[in-house]
Amino acid sequence: MNTYDLLVVGSANADLVVGVDRRPAAGETVLGSDLVVHPGGKGANQAVAAARLGARTALLARVGDDGHGTLLRESMESAGVDTSGVLVGGAPTGVALITVDPSGDNSIVVSPGANGRLTPDDVRAAGELFAGARVVSTLLEIPLETVAEVARSIADGARLVLNPSPPAPLPDEVLAVCDPLIVNEHEARVVLGTDTEGGPGDWDDWARALLALGPRSVVITLGADGALVADASGSSRVASVKVKAVDTTGAGDAFTAALAWRLGTGEALADAAAYAARVGAAAVTKEGAQVSYPTAEEVAAL
Repeated sequence: MNTYDLLVVGSANADLVVGVDRRPAAGETVLGSDLVVHPGGKGANQAVAAARLGARTALLARVGDDGHGTLLRESMESAGVDTSGVLVGGAPTGVALITVDPSGDNSIVVSPGANGRLTPDDVRAAGELFAGARVVSTLLEIPLETVAEVARSIADGARLVLNPSPPAPLPDEVLAVCDPLIVNEHEARVVLGTDTEGGPGDWDDWARALLALGPRSVVITLGADGALVADASGSSRVASVKVKAVDTTGAGDAFTAALAWRLGTGEALADAAAYAARVGAAAVTKEGAQVSYPTAEEVAAL
């Protein structure tokens, strides 16, 4: 029997958020709101989002021995995440500098800090976490060699979900294990190595091109246009859920976590993506990342 519905291997950051009337141009200074500090990081976000939905969740990550690290561990533990795999030390906790405009759109700069010290040796030492996980989700806010070790560490019968964010070209050995590879339009272009802008007529072609690189399935998130899911049997579209966005920070992480969890329960890819779209929509109706993530009951009421 699996100990965890989802094991997340990834980053944990303190999100330093400032609201702005508009984001500054190069060389320009704008005044913003008071600084707010939220627990964040794509790995910690995914773990909290899944745990809030009711998934048995663990996180393998690294934080600093500092106040931001304490904030992150407390947030995860209060959400029900197993933090036995959260390592402490090596560098200060990672920090994300985030500006949010009145439409809810954000711009983010990340200082990786301790996230950059999560090593392949840390992955190998976490064998019990991998052995107990039904699904493993990872991302690129940790070193690529660590992600490659994650791909090699997937237990028989388990599934790897990868969101290559921030985007970078991926090794064949990683792509071959992804089920699914989850990308937005920008990430898809980077993985495919193209500067071509996409539109509705291109998305199926993009999905086929991504599948040709090796992943077993692909999900392309398309913002207001929903998502496209594809595997060897074909592709289908998933509709978006219309809500008034307050803050989009962390919404993609909520989508990925919900999708990974539902796949682990045996749901088909399109059904899992439709549920994940509702979770992501609920998340953007509140400020912040982890504090905005809904419970299963809140998703059902959306």
